[in-house]
Amino acid sequence: MDSADPTIAILVPCYNEAVAIQSVIEGFRSQLPSAVIYVYDNNSTDDTCRLAAEAGAVVRRETRQGKGHVLRRMFADIEADIYIIVDGDDTYDPASAPALVAALRAGPLDLVNAVRVENGDTAYRLGHRFGNHMLTRLVTRFFGSSSRDMLSGYKAMSRRFVKTFPALSTGFEIETELLVHALEMSLPLGEIETRYRERPAGSLSKLRTVQDGMRILKLIVKLVKEERPLLFFSLLAAILALLSLAAAAPVVLEYVETGLVTRLPTAVLATGMMLSAIIALFSGMILDTVTRGRRELKRLHYLRYAPVR
Repeated sequence: MDSADPTIAILVPCYNEAVAIQSVIEGFRSQLPSAVIYVYDNNSTDDTCRLAAEAGAVVRRETRQGKGHVLRRMFADIEADIYIIVDGDDTYDPASAPALVAALRAGPLDLVNAVRVENGDTAYRLGHRFGNHMLTRLVTRFFGSSSRDMLSGYKAMSRRFVKTFPALSTGFEIETELLVHALEMSLPLGEIETRYRERPAGSLSKLRTVQDGMRILKLIVKLVKEERPLLFFSLLAAILALLSLAAAAPVVLEYVETGLVTRLPTAVLATGMMLSAIIALFSGMILDTVTRGRRELKRLHYLRYAPVR
């Protein structure tokens, strides 16, 4: 690279990846020799730190457990023009790194996602594949994503994306937050395919299919509430209104027939639910205005940074 080329930082969050970390570092150094490789250790109990340092990476530590905590620290500490995040388990192909950088610069784009193409029958477990597909479709429904692999841990990002990303997640759900942030800000996105292989022998996955899937689902609900408040509270209002009408129907029919209201508690319940529905609807309208203002401020902050070239 010449002096006009952007600086590149390769970010490798790690927890007990002694078996694979040196291979990851050597692979990315061979593909992007001018990049600085940062390994952030997340309380490993094996030799991850020592082996990463011996391989020539800049090794730092984040004691708060969780990938979200690690990436938040990385994004705050590291200065570069282009950031590549990749897991330290040697399942992603370093040979795709130049293509990620090229796609980011050619756009110019703010986020390029590496879509995993399996290289081996057991590289991508069935539960993870199904969960990824389901959660990706859910995000598409609410936020308009066209991503084919939302939960990929291999991405290239511009400086202006990284420095304006709030990073609120604590665990593996951070990949979902990255994509939703880009969609909410209407940032230019891209995807390329990359080989995805099995972990090396002796390396154990930290993913928990059910627990992590539930955390991601919980995050999606939270993001819908915060980024699409009118939609969220309108759905809540509709549910409350339908329940109110269902409870009120026999009371109204009885009143029409007899002129009496003998089910007073039911009438009060139906009235309360309808009032709650009205409050929910107006809350959504107010919060939608607040969200729009917050989004405008984030956009203005984003525009302070030049696009990657």
